[in-house]
Amino acid sequence: FFFYPGTAYPVLTGYLQDPDEKEYVLVNNKCQCVTVTSKFVPSKENPDEEILERNIRILVPLRARENISDPLSPLRTKFVYSMTELCRKCDPVEIELGGKIYQAQQSTFCDEPETCYTYDRNKCYTTNVPLLYNGKVETVKAALTPASCYTD
Repeated sequence: FFFYPGTAYPVLTGYLQDPDEKEYVLVNNKCQCVTVTSKFVPSKENPDEEILERNIRILVPLRARENISDPLSPLRTKFVYSMTELCRKCDPVEIELGGKIYQAQQSTFCDEPETCYTYDRNKCYTTNVPLLYNGKVETVKAALTPASCYTD
């Protein structure tokens, strides 16, 4: 789906961000620059009741490219957000079933590539760059996120 301001979508799980604020982070997707939080707040109609408030924070990266690994690709003008993709958890977790420990993934579509609007600083991104050397143009691979590509 496309994200339309003012539209809320249900999210079922989360974890506590700050015990004093009692706000839960439901999604923190650094690849798409989205954070979804929820907290209970007093109802405006009835101050004795609390209602669940959800906040969706989207940071649109400036000068984001259609292909983040190609700095010469056109600027991205369309950003699409899908809650199922934002909530994807592909890191395996250990679960116990019948006294045995199993590795399981929390998402069913982890084989699909993740749409990324900015660099994940933990991943190495490279691109081919033309380089003039001794009068000849050679194509060399250049690191776009050097800290992630080189260990030292």
